[in-house]
Amino acid sequence: MKKRDYYEVLGVGREAGEAEIKKAYRQLAMKHHPDRNPGDKNAEEKFKEAAEAYAVLADTDRRARYDRFGHAGVGGAANGVGGFNPEVFSDFEDILGSFFGFSFGDLFGGARGRRPGRRRGADLRFDLEIDFLEAALGCDKEIGVPRLEGCSDCKGTGSRSGARVTCEACHGQGQVVHRQGFFTLNQTCGRCGGAGTVVRDPCPACRGEGRRRAVRRLNVKVPAGVDNDNRLRVPGEGEGGAVGGQHGDLYVVLHVKEHPLFRRDGPNLAVEVPITLPQAALGVEAQVPTLEGLSRISIPSGTQPGAVFCLRGKGLARPAGGPRGDLYVTVALSVPTRLGRKQRELYEKLLELEEPAGEKDKDKDILGRVKDIFT
Repeated sequence: MKKRDYYEVLGVGREAGEAEIKKAYRQLAMKHHPDRNPGDKNAEEKFKEAAEAYAVLADTDRRARYDRFGHAGVGGAANGVGGFNPEVFSDFEDILGSFFGFSFGDLFGGARGRRPGRRRGADLRFDLEIDFLEAALGCDKEIGVPRLEGCSDCKGTGSRSGARVTCEACHGQGQVVHRQGFFTLNQTCGRCGGAGTVVRDPCPACRGEGRRRAVRRLNVKVPAGVDNDNRLRVPGEGEGGAVGGQHGDLYVVLHVKEHPLFRRDGPNLAVEVPITLPQAALGVEAQVPTLEGLSRISIPSGTQPGAVFCLRGKGLARPAGGPRGDLYVTVALSVPTRLGRKQRELYEKLLELEEPAGEKDKDKDILGRVKDIFT
C-alpha cells in the first residue's frame, strides 16, 4: 500500500512551522489513540500513521531529506532506521505515556540497537536580559550557567575505583521491554538509569552520580538585530551526560529592554523629532538620533505635525542576513509651556498678522445671524 504524504497525514502545509506540526500531531494522537477507540483497527492505523509522520517532520534533518527525496529519503521511519530520534516525542508523555502507566520510551520499537551506557545530558535554558542597543548592535555577554558536570574525582564513572558492573535488572541493556497491544515500548531501566551498569563502590565526591553541580562561565555572542524572546543555541553547553556522556545544548532566551526613544517594528525603527512652530513654518535642518549617532535631515517649510520622513538603511540589522531596516522619523510639534517677555510680544505680533483685516466685523455679523435664529 502506497504511503500518504506526511504533510497530508498531519493536515498541514509544507511551509508549516514546528508549533503547527506539533499541534496537528497532538490533535490526531488524542483523536485516534487506541485507548479511546478500543477494537478500532482503522483508528489504530491512523494513530501509527500520524506518529510516523510526526517522527519525520519534527526532526529538522529528516524533514529536509523528506522534502527533497520523499519517503525514499527517510526509509524505515517507523522502525528506528535512518537516524530516528525518539526525543521528538518527549513533549507527549501525557498522550503516549500516561495511558500505559509508564514513561513513553520509543514508538514502534524505535530504540532497538541503542547502546546503553553513556547518555547525553539535558538541554538547559538561560534567560538573559540585554539593553535595546546591545540587541540592535550586537554584543558579547558573559554568563554563569548552573549545571551538572562530570565529576573530576571519578572522571564521571560514579565509582571510587572507576569500575562498574553489569546491571542485573536489564542485563546490561539499559532498558526493559514492555508490550502493550501493537506497541513495543522500551522503558529506561529504573535500577541503572539506562546506563546498563551499576556502581559497587560509590565515589564520595559525587555519591555515585558521576556528576556534580557547578556554575559554568562562558561568553555568549549576541548577533546584531535580535529581538525579544529570540533563542540562541550554544551547542554542548547544557548538562553533562550520565556516565561521561556528552553535554546537552544551552538555549539562551533573550529579553530586550525598551528604549526611551526608539520603537521597533521588525527590522525597522521609529523615532520622533520635536520642532518648533517657526521651524515647521520656515523649514530647518534637524538632528535625528540613529543607532550610530546623530544624523541630519532637511525638514522643508510648511511641514505639518505628524509628517514622516524615511532614512533608508538606518534601521536594524537582520540576524539571518539581508539588508538593514529603515528608520522612520515622525515630526512632532513642540509648544513652549512658558514664554519670556520678548517671546510673548513676538507671538502676539504674529497673531495680529494672522488675523485678516475685517475679521472682527465678520465675527460680529456671524454672531448677529446666530442671535436672529434663536430670537
